[in-house]
Amino acid sequence: MPYLPSPSKEEIAGLEPLNRLGLDNIIVVSTRRQASEAFQALEKSSVLGFDTESKPTFVRAEISEGPHVVQFSTLHTAYVFQLHDAGCCETVSALLLSESITKVGFGLAGDHVQIMRTLGVRPQKVLDLNNVFRDRGYAKELGVRGAVAVVFNRRFLKSRKATTSNWSNRQLTESQIIYSANDAWAAMQVFHALDLRLGQT
Repeated sequence: MPYLPSPSKEEIAGLEPLNRLGLDNIIVVSTRRQASEAFQALEKSSVLGFDTESKPTFVRAEISEGPHVVQFSTLHTAYVFQLHDAGCCETVSALLLSESITKVGFGLAGDHVQIMRTLGVRPQKVLDLNNVFRDRGYAKELGVRGAVAVVFNRRFLKSRKATTSNWSNRQLTESQIIYSANDAWAAMQVFHALDLRLGQT
């Protein structure tokens, strides 16, 4: 059975951009109190978009100390957790360990390794959407940009400057907040659009 073609960079570049989540629908969580409020909102969800961000490493053999930021998103609101605060770490760990919430995202293997090293927990009920597309016939790993192009026929905007920025800063920039939130939000949008049944692909 032939593989389905993945959209090329050139094809994606020619698409109209996907409308992104704005600051009005993004909550930055950096204190124990904020983390508690976020947990109360997120624990009711059966599915959450999920991603992490880490300060990049530029020296060979240097091990990342990340993740420094962990994002969870519903269909309408994203929460950006900064892990400087112990309360934020505890809440993120609780969400990652929850067996009642499926966390969906793209290319999550590396995130698992860093989370285990930084938080000491092994995420449960995680669905890597790259595997869903592979099961549906795509040989190449799509990632969030390819998936958005396939599912919505739109271009997902990602800033390279934000990608390589310092995620360990205590004060995130507006660009970092929007970038990180939308990575998790887009995964949630793709999952919802695919109308996946949990436990199946």
